[in-house]
Amino acid sequence: MTTSGSTSGLGVFPPRPNAVNELFGTPKVVIGVVHLPPLPGSPHYEGAPLDEICAFAVEEARAYLEGGCHGLIVENHWDIPFLKPGEHGYETSAAMAVVTDRVRHAVLEGAGGRLGVSVLSNAAECSIASAWSGGGGFVRVNQWANAYVANEGIIEGQSAHASRYRSRIGAGPVKVFADVHVKHGSHAIVADRTLAEQTEDAEFFGADVLIATGSRTGDAASLEEVEGISAHTTLPVVIGSGITAANIGGLLPACDGVIVASSVKDNGRWWGRVDRAKVRELTTAAAKAGVVLP
Repeated sequence: MTTSGSTSGLGVFPPRPNAVNELFGTPKVVIGVVHLPPLPGSPHYEGAPLDEICAFAVEEARAYLEGGCHGLIVENHWDIPFLKPGEHGYETSAAMAVVTDRVRHAVLEGAGGRLGVSVLSNAAECSIASAWSGGGGFVRVNQWANAYVANEGIIEGQSAHASRYRSRIGAGPVKVFADVHVKHGSHAIVADRTLAEQTEDAEFFGADVLIATGSRTGDAASLEEVEGISAHTTLPVVIGSGITAANIGGLLPACDGVIVASSVKDNGRWWGRVDRAKVRELTTAAAKAGVVLP
């Protein structure tokens, strides 16, 4: 039984199909994040051929799927420090689209519904362009509504421009996974939006799935945070950070899925390599909590 649609209120947007079910064909999911090496144009890029980056991504993706994950997100995490939305060069969207397409064909038999794109930081239009060009089914956007102060500076919600851009290029099928209380940001500048209000804002502005996180990469979301988001939306809710084999069983009943990366790396850090055994340990714990594995 999913948590989405469980609110007693009338909602803030007309009901729409459950995007998790649409994309993955199952009500609860485990999604692995492929943290890409530095891409062309980023500070740490040292000239690696794109074929080499694609090969890395395919290996990581295969480890996640063979370990029991339902889907994947391709993310430019090694492009740190991240640019603000609208500042990314053509080389970023081009590289992300190529990598997405290679991963899709190599491990998903060409069907990209279970494959997402995240271009940091909060580059919604770049992510949509990459996902649509590369055959992906969804994007992750950290700040979809409102604004906050992050490492990169003032970050404004991208929904107005990104939703119009998605329509303009014919990418309507691409779903938006949007963070609520986004990590790596301050939410206490004016403290004028409660968790409930921020949740409703993201749904009202057209997000398809909501994401609960901790305060930074690898930091677990609290059960209270997850339940607080779920109680004020009709959308599916997934947890986007801090998931481990030890805590997944206690958190899954409150949500519709999880996004995992750091805890299943060989060194327990985002820059490590995906460890199949750790992935399998986590998905086995998810199965004990009622998740149907692929």
